[in-house]
Amino acid sequence: MTYRELTFFVNEESAELLGDTLMELGALSITVEDAQADTPEEVALYGEPGMVIHVAAWQESKVIALFNQSLWTEFAQHTEAILAELDRLGMAIDHYTEAQIEEQDWVKLTQSQFDPIAISDRIWVVPSWHQTPEDLHPQAICLAVDPGLAFGTGSHPTTKLCLNWLESLSDDGLLANQSMMDYGCGSGILAIAAKKLGSGPTFGLDIDPQSVIASNDNAKGNAVEIEFGLPDMVTPTSQFNVVVANILANPLKILAPAIGALVAPQGYLALSGILEQQAEQIIDIYSPWVDLKIWQVAEGWVCLAGKSKA
Repeated sequence: MTYRELTFFVNEESAELLGDTLMELGALSITVEDAQADTPEEVALYGEPGMVIHVAAWQESKVIALFNQSLWTEFAQHTEAILAELDRLGMAIDHYTEAQIEEQDWVKLTQSQFDPIAISDRIWVVPSWHQTPEDLHPQAICLAVDPGLAFGTGSHPTTKLCLNWLESLSDDGLLANQSMMDYGCGSGILAIAAKKLGSGPTFGLDIDPQSVIASNDNAKGNAVEIEFGLPDMVTPTSQFNVVVANILANPLKILAPAIGALVAPQGYLALSGILEQQAEQIIDIYSPWVDLKIWQVAEGWVCLAGKSKA
């Protein structure tokens, strides 16, 4: 099958309305990107639960619409029809590009974007379709975690920070045989890493059933025993020696009493998914339970870590 891709360059105010209109005109999908991506003018937009989104697009936005080409015999007819309808609706477009997209093996295309990731000399994330890299550290730990419907493939700075923190805890002899909770487990990568680094009873919790499914699949692929579940898996008295929560700042604020209470006396907590400018506020909010400090920073993200006060 052949697809028709139309890319429109518009301002921030027009992007969302244009995308909705193109969907009504038969687009199969809409993608909105920063028109200045990969340039010094690129702008990062962050949104998370509990945050009021004031900016829904970029000042210079690129709206990409994918259409089923089989509905049109001539490219020119297709483009002219779309532009004419947008003009009729008061959305005249001055700047656009057009392209023909051939059918591809989308699975292979997606897989090609995920290579083995070196988290450290010792820890590697290796998707199942790749061979294990040669000449690894003698005590290398390879995490077989495939990208799926859950966050956490090892490529994001916050995931790397948490993996590095777990490795440092293991190196200091503070993880061996200790109970561990991966709060907001996503793909289960942190729980799997902890288990391979020697943790004791290990658990993962997420509000998304798809994350629980993905985590169980990844644990099976890594031949480790971990219990993953939804929030009802923990009770008011549940506590763990090591707790890691790699989510986002606003949920971390809201969940502070719940997460803080999960850390056992003299236990350890690491939090990530936090931008540098959000760190001090998170430290203050968690102060009743844990003395958090900035452990490491990567690409503007921080990992906060500390020991329980109890």
